[in-house]
Amino acid sequence: MNAPYDGDRGQGAGGAGSSGDPQVSPGSGQDGETPDPYLQHAYDHDPYRSQDLAAQDPVAEALYDRASHPPPPPGTYQEPQALYQQPPAAQYAPDPRIWAQTPPPEPAGPSRHLPYGDNAATTQYVGVDDLVTQASGDREEQDAFAHLFRDQEGSGRPPGPPAEPEAAPAPVPPKSGGRAGGILKSSALMAAGTMVSRLTGFVRSLVITAALGAAMLGDSFTIAYTLPTMIYILTVGGGLNSVFVPQLVRSMKDDADGGEAYANRLLTLVMVALGAIVAIAVFVAPWLIHLMSSTIANDPAADSVAVTFARYCLPTIFFMGVHVVMGQILNARGKFGAMMWTPVLNNIVMICTFGLFIWVYGSAAESRMGVETIPPDGVRLLGIGTLLGLVVQALAMIPYLREAGFRFRPRFDWKGHGLGKTVKLAKWTVLFVLANQAGVLVVTQLATAAGDLSGKDGTGFLAYSNAQLIWGMPQAIITVSVMAALLPRISRAAHDNDPGAVRDDISQGLRNSAVAIVPVAFTFLALGLPMCTLLYASSGTEAARSMGFILMAFGLGLIPYSVQYVVLRGFYAYEDTRTPFYNTVIVAAVNAAASALCYVVLPAQWAVVGMAASYGLAYAVGVGIAWRRLSNRLGGDLDGARVVRTYARLCMAAVPAAVVGGGVGFALLKMLGEGAGGSVVALVCGSVVLLGTFFVAAKKMRIEELNGMVGMVRGRLGR
Repeated sequence: MNAPYDGDRGQGAGGAGSSGDPQVSPGSGQDGETPDPYLQHAYDHDPYRSQDLAAQDPVAEALYDRASHPPPPPGTYQEPQALYQQPPAAQYAPDPRIWAQTPPPEPAGPSRHLPYGDNAATTQYVGVDDLVTQASGDREEQDAFAHLFRDQEGSGRPPGPPAEPEAAPAPVPPKSGGRAGGILKSSALMAAGTMVSRLTGFVRSLVITAALGAAMLGDSFTIAYTLPTMIYILTVGGGLNSVFVPQLVRSMKDDADGGEAYANRLLTLVMVALGAIVAIAVFVAPWLIHLMSSTIANDPAADSVAVTFARYCLPTIFFMGVHVVMGQILNARGKFGAMMWTPVLNNIVMICTFGLFIWVYGSAAESRMGVETIPPDGVRLLGIGTLLGLVVQALAMIPYLREAGFRFRPRFDWKGHGLGKTVKLAKWTVLFVLANQAGVLVVTQLATAAGDLSGKDGTGFLAYSNAQLIWGMPQAIITVSVMAALLPRISRAAHDNDPGAVRDDISQGLRNSAVAIVPVAFTFLALGLPMCTLLYASSGTEAARSMGFILMAFGLGLIPYSVQYVVLRGFYAYEDTRTPFYNTVIVAAVNAAASALCYVVLPAQWAVVGMAASYGLAYAVGVGIAWRRLSNRLGGDLDGARVVRTYARLCMAAVPAAVVGGGVGFALLKMLGEGAGGSVVALVCGSVVLLGTFFVAAKKMRIEELNGMVGMVRGRLGR
């Protein structure tokens, strides 16, 4: 029986018959005679070895991501090892019990394990699932005897010249988004900007409370100042914040111009839509104030002041939307800092405005100014300053866009360029925000009514808003910053249909943010009273104490609120805006029902405290529903055991810390009084004891996320 002929496939492969071999191959004739194609070395080359899965290394195949590292140009490959030679034993044997474990460090220079690039920091590793998926696919099997037919047809003719090797594709630049180091760097930059923004926001709320007080005048301005934000979120804000980031990322990947035309169309569409919304909102301002608070609308003096404030504040809707779109364009290009830092300018302008008001008219404690006595010039000053702050915030984004290479050119060719799909996706997000704001409207109505019924300062909507502002600061600094850096990467993983990567990123976001969110939530519960008596001492001891109780009631709700925010990013990455809508309907319904129950059952001065606790309860219900739905979306695994274990251990460390730290703070506050001096001592000493106790307990439990954060901080300080 003739041996299989392998002449064609052996050319240029290091076997017999290589084009560069001067030796005469076996069976070749003399004086140019036609060589015998059947007298070849049959086992010089094995054509089936590359198809044999048993001869491959499954771990190396699983840990190596070929899509991110295409082959280098010709001439740079290493010489292949001799056939049938046993490979050397691996220095680092893989552990089959660990899924997608990190490989050992690669040696310097070119590496056998990384033939397409020796930079281990830029290599992306995937799990064994990828290997199993590829191995199970249908493969086109070669016909082992097809060459015999070709040989018989071409008998007597020499084999043709070897085929020229195909040109290697051009190297593809590594994917943007980075790994953990890039995420930590982007998160740190955004966290710093958000922290400064929130700190200046605290100063802004302090100055507003000092200028207008915590009674009806303060509530009137707060409702007018909150109204533009609510309208913006109800109309386009929800879609801009959640839907358009994935769309911008996809346009950058798929469009030839890097998504610039899509961004110009989006910005033009948003500007036109917001201009129309502002015109309508200014016209119907009295009705909007009545919708926000019938208590204020039924008081003629308060209604007049609130409507005037609203007409100055409503144009900020336009500049708010422009700022967000510009920020999302920068985020999609990997520039995360500008959107977090520019709100500082808005806060500075408003601080100067209200500081000038206090300089001219005096503080609320000195002037006892109310809705009946505030002068029109004072209302005009505050209104213009509030509008000017948002204008400066939006215009400050232009230099960052120019630095990123983006030039705005109005484009009105909206049809047929993907905006229709985006608007369709945003439809559910608008309904999502509508359901959320419906719950806010109920709380606003009930809080203003409770404050009016109690007759005490610090028991109305302004107190609720101030306490919520403090409570939401860790969420904005930590969770939002971490997820803003992760969201483009999650969107790419969802676009590539990689649920494992989506799951891992969401798990990472939950666990990394929990290290700070959990102890801060217990800090609010333990030290909310001295915190507010210090920050809002200018509004009076009674009002500051009431805000402290509201902040304590908010406290633990920060944990489910943060988890809910992270989990919903998973749905948005898959362009699923319907599920977050249904989830928010449940949260808003629970919040509204529990708040109404508190208003009916509790005394008027404690009703708002109960509403703050209801807020956290509603999000705890929402987290359970959203978690189950996202787990089903990702194949039934959301790394739940690891996430729950991390949160449980952090709470176990935080409970004794809150008891000890809260006891120290309460004792010092009683001993030194609730003035500014006593509040400072109680807050500082209680915080030091609480955080120290938490750190010691967490170290004893060996919580890996905390150890990782401490190691990162030490590394930064060491450099």
